[in-house]
Amino acid sequence: MRPYYIVFNYQNFKKYYLELREGDLIVLRIPFKKNEIGLIVDLIYRKVEAFPSFLSQILSSSKTLQAEILWEFMPPYTLVVRDKISLLSIFREFSHKFDKVITKEDRANCGMGVHLWNSLEEVFNFAGYPPLEFPFVLQPFYKISKDIRVIILGDYHIEAYQRINTYNFRQNLFLGGEAKSYKLSEEELDFCKRVIERGKFPHAHLDLIYIEGEGPYLSEINLKGGIKGAEITTEAYEKIIKKLTLDFIKEWEKKYSPIMYLGKPLKNSTV
Repeated sequence: MRPYYIVFNYQNFKKYYLELREGDLIVLRIPFKKNEIGLIVDLIYRKVEAFPSFLSQILSSSKTLQAEILWEFMPPYTLVVRDKISLLSIFREFSHKFDKVITKEDRANCGMGVHLWNSLEEVFNFAGYPPLEFPFVLQPFYKISKDIRVIILGDYHIEAYQRINTYNFRQNLFLGGEAKSYKLSEEELDFCKRVIERGKFPHAHLDLIYIEGEGPYLSEINLKGGIKGAEITTEAYEKIIKKLTLDFIKEWEKKYSPIMYLGKPLKNSTV
């Protein structure tokens, strides 16, 4: 019987992909292309383990999957449009309810894929062509009263800051927004923990919004993101991510033996 594999890099992942079996561990974010998500289904079916979890990885790579899987946490009328047929259905049901709407490109970040439209008719006219290729997320254009970035690194670090942009509706600091420290309420922290538990995130950046005082709602989530505006330094941030990874590996090593390390193992880290 061969030893259990622990895979640390993409080269070995590709090399040993067909050999991976129940109990093996992949310790990296796999750069799957959009049409390769089925490979994750195969790995899950084979009971291969991963850190970060496979679910958190695919959610981080797709706004539309977030909108579908984490729908219960999203603003009202958050919808996924995958083709003209689904858009026509939305058009019939919601055209009388929505005035302006926004769309989010499936794999864009930093607010670069968020577009404002004056009507669903405008969306329909451009849907399927640049800059609005399928699939995408569709939401009403809400008046956001508060936008909060939350960084949760396991039990080692939690912080939040409010993002404010007086120049356009996108609150991202990358697009000119400013940040100020924010103290999370117990309700907000509990909300975040329910989101990361549902998505199996070992660490996460969450964007929370309030709509005309109602909320919190989840706008987006990712395993990692920019920390401009945060108090934590890049060095401290990376140390904690490494510590979380090592913690997971240590627990995995207690369950499986013998082990073969494929790639350069991580060294111990102190936080």
